[in-house]
Amino acid sequence: MKNSILFLCLILFLGCNEEKENIDYVAKNEADLASYIAKNNIDATRSESGLYYRIETQGEGEQPLSNSDVTVAYKGYYLDGKVFDESDANGITFNINGVIKGWTEGIAYFNEGGSGQLFVPAHLGYGSNTYGPIPGGSVLIFDINLLKVEN
Repeated sequence: MKNSILFLCLILFLGCNEEKENIDYVAKNEADLASYIAKNNIDATRSESGLYYRIETQGEGEQPLSNSDVTVAYKGYYLDGKVFDESDANGITFNINGVIKGWTEGIAYFNEGGSGQLFVPAHLGYGSNTYGPIPGGSVLIFDINLLKVEN
């Protein structure tokens, strides 16, 4: 019993002294995105925040405002093509401010009926934190169709 308590204390001590690795993914993600876009011959625009986006179809409906509810059909995947999430054709509805920064910014570039891709670096996604199946520091790519805008 005494040895068990000593062992647990040692584990707690070592666990508390572990320093979490805090990695800044901005430069790494930028290099990875630039390489991916060049390799795949994608005509994407880079915003000041570091988000890359490609508009296939601008759409002819309303453009989302900062407080709009939108319905978006999407597929999310990594640079290696592995899909981590996907909606059905009816999409999902959410407030544009209730999602990751890359979506809040990127969806506003489209009008209702628009489609394209968002290339989201980690600092505009989930940062260095792991979120469900998404590892910290991940670049995320989304194929999106902006189905509906409610301003």
